[in-house]
Order: sequence, then structure tokens, then C-alpha cells
Amino acid sequence: MLWTDKYRPQELSEVVGNKKEIKIITDWVSEWKKGNPQIPLLLVGPPGIGKTTLALIIAKEFSESIELNASDKRSQDVIKSTIGESSTSRSLFGDEYKLIILDEVDGIHGTNDRGGVAEIGKIIKSSQHPMILMANDFYSKRLQSIKPKCQVIKMKKSRWNSISALLRKIAQAEGVEVEPAALKEIAVKSQGDVRSAINTLQALSDKDHTLEVKDVEGMVTKDTRSDIFNAITAVLKSKTPAHVKEAMWIEEDPTLVMEYIAENIPREYKKPDEIKKAYDYISKADVNFGRAQSSRNYGYWKYASDFMGIGVSSAKHDTYKKFTKIQTPSIFGLMSRNRAKRNLRDDIADKMFDKMHVSRRVAVSMFPYLEIMFQNDELAWEISDFLELEENEIKRFRKKKIPKKVITKMEKQKAQMRVEERDRRAEELQNQMMNVIPEAEEPSGDDDLPFEIPGIEETPSQEVTEEPEIIEEEEKVEEKKEKKADKQTTLFSF
Repeated sequence: MLWTDKYRPQELSEVVGNKKEIKIITDWVSEWKKGNPQIPLLLVGPPGIGKTTLALIIAKEFSESIELNASDKRSQDVIKSTIGESSTSRSLFGDEYKLIILDEVDGIHGTNDRGGVAEIGKIIKSSQHPMILMANDFYSKRLQSIKPKCQVIKMKKSRWNSISALLRKIAQAEGVEVEPAALKEIAVKSQGDVRSAINTLQALSDKDHTLEVKDVEGMVTKDTRSDIFNAITAVLKSKTPAHVKEAMWIEEDPTLVMEYIAENIPREYKKPDEIKKAYDYISKADVNFGRAQSSRNYGYWKYASDFMGIGVSSAKHDTYKKFTKIQTPSIFGLMSRNRAKRNLRDDIADKMFDKMHVSRRVAVSMFPYLEIMFQNDELAWEISDFLELEENEIKRFRKKKIPKKVITKMEKQKAQMRVEERDRRAEELQNQMMNVIPEAEEPSGDDDLPFEIPGIEETPSQEVTEEPEIIEEEEKVEEKKEKKADKQTTLFSF
């Protein structure tokens, strides 16, 4: 049995490190048990620091728990069927709460997970049960819409002395003779990953139940990739190329890292020549990213990484001894606002395309004229009514709302015009029917035609009579037929 499972903490008080964060979690559980609903918890931190362990301990405080593991597909349909329905339905144990656990929220991406983040947002809004979400990367773009809806708890790596104390307890319980220096070496090289430290202890001491310093001397420090915060801090604070290059080994979009560095250069550097030189390196990094994109040769990325990492780091004369808070690139907010404006523009153009039968390009070119026309309240109402514009779309062309009295007046006029149009159409229809179907007339003695036919002159009516010769001829033909019929005989004729 793995020692990580055998010695997994069963109470919150047994968890190593993060005492302040555990206090927040304890209060959160208490409020739920008192019947006071709380917003979901979002536990963020690198792997191995105990997020899953905390979730399993919390689950014991409730009647039941539902978990969606990281290995599962997390598309919109899967999330909705797995935890969506459970979040609004009652527990199997009556009115008690059930805990909903969703692991590695920042790992939702790609075709298989399409719509997953949006569905999580809906579940958070409608959930009637406690909910815990877990993620590894605090700066993940996939958490941007989720973090405001949760109580974010940023888990810290455990200190080496706390890990060493835990390893000592496990070694004593398993009867392993260890040297304190060996435990310290394991704890330091685990880089704050408790799970990795316990697995290492078990692997090295399983053979003869002894552990000496020489057994861990060749142990390699745990491979931990820097997060984006540490990478930017290293670039701005350090002047050691090897340190910066190691920190830039990060699992994140490199163009995103470049935007973060570019945003924070003037916040850290104060001398004009330092800032100028740093941005020169940023521009060279951007050029290489463009080359990689156009040529599909991503070998250019390593040059871009060196320019925006080591290059920017070397731009400063000396390290600044001050604290600088890393800021999110302002370009993201600008892009978000511009995206909203573009979507609004496209929605209006689509409506003009449907109503006016003009191309979307022509529709957009008409916007400046619409802005002038919308200054008139009544004309603004008529255009917006014709195009069926929403309130936010009307604001695209005028800052103030259309006065309510104008809306009431124009709606009454529209209703009156609708009634008048209906009456006019009815009258036209009646006239058309009268022209097509003439009124019936009493037959005259002369059997005159009820109407004149164009192009035919009217002639005096003449009484039509049959000629006597024609009548006599017809009588002779009938007489011959009768005689011929009399001559025909059958087998029984005598």
C-alpha cells in the first residue's frame, strides 16, 4: 500500500502547512453546517500540496460527495449530467447538504471539454449545495470567469522543516531507521511537494528499512516548472542568466509571458535607458514570434524567449531592492472592451443586412450617418423600431435614452397608422373585386351583351332562326337510320 494513502490526513488539523488557509476552510464548512450557504471554494496551488486531501476531508463533513476527476472528459454535456443536476437536487439523505468536487478546473480545454467552463459558471450560480473547485495555475486564463464567483484560496508550498517532521513520524511508524540529515535532504529536494517526499521516502527505505545521507545524495531535485509569476519576477529581479533561463521554462503561452513582462517593465525599472533597452529586447522577441507564426518554424521561440528573458534582465544596471506587484497586462482589458464593441457592431450590421438588404460592409459605413439621424428623438425611435434594435444597440448611436413620452407618442401613431392602413387595404380589396366581377343585369328583350368588348363594333341584334332546308335534311337522315335498324336480324329471327 502506498504510504501517501496510508498516512493521508483524516482531519484538517493533520494537514501539513497552510494553517491560515485551513482556518478559512474550517469556517466555511461551519457556516454551511449552520445552514448559511457560502460561495464555492477555489483551491489553487501546484500539485502535491494537499488540495485533493483537503477536499476529501471536507467531504466527510457532509452526507455525501460527488466528484468529477481530472481524467474525465469535462464537456458541457458531461458536466451538466454529472454535477449539474446534482447541484440543484436534494441529497439522498434528506435535507442534508452534499459536497460537489471538481478537480483541475484550469485543465478544461480543447474539443472534448468544449463549453465546460461556461457550464461550471451556470452551476456555481444555481447550486444549492457546497462546492469545491481545484486548479494548479492561479494565472490560468480559464479561471478568469470562475474566480470572481468563488472564494479563492491560494495554497502555498509546505516548508521543508514541516515536511521533514512529517517524514520522521512516518518513518517511526514504519520502523525505518533514518538519519535526520537524510530526511532534510528529501524534504528540501521535494520543493514543497509533500506527496513526492513521502513517495521518495518509501522508495528509498523499502529495501532494508534504513535510510542514510549517502542514499539521497544522488537524488535529483524535483522537476518543478516555474509559474508565470515566478518567471516574471526572475526576469525583473535577477541578473543571473542561468537563473532567468531556468525560470522561463514555463508551461504557458510564450506570447502571454511576453505581454506580462512588457506590462511590468516600467513598474520595476526606473531609468529611461533601462526601459528603452528592455523594450528593444521585447520588440526583438515579438519579431521572432511573428517569424515562427508565419513560417511555422517554432525554433524561433527559443530566440524570442532569450530576448524577453535574459535580454530584459540584462537591461537593468542593478537589481532594485523593492517590492513590485505583478500586474495583469492592460492590453487584455482593452482587447476585451474592443471585442464587445466589435460584437455590438456586427449585431447591428446583421440586422441592417436582414432589413435593408445591404452588405454588412455597407451597413457599417452608414454608422456615421445614423449617429447624426439618431439625434432626433422621433427619427431615432422610427429607425430603432424598423431595425428592431436593443437598448444597448441604440446607445451605439446616441448617449441618452429616447424619452418615454416620445416612445409613447410614436407607438400611438404607429398603432393609428396600422388601423388606417388596414382600412385602406380593405377598401382597395373591395374595389378590385368590384372591377373584376361585374354586377349582374336583368336580361333585355334583345339579349344584349352586358358589357362592351373592345375592338368589336356594336351591330343591330338579329333574331336567330333555323333554315327550313336544314331541318328537312336532318329528318331524312334520321329516317334512313330507322330503316337500317329494322333490316338487322338475329339467330332467332323468323
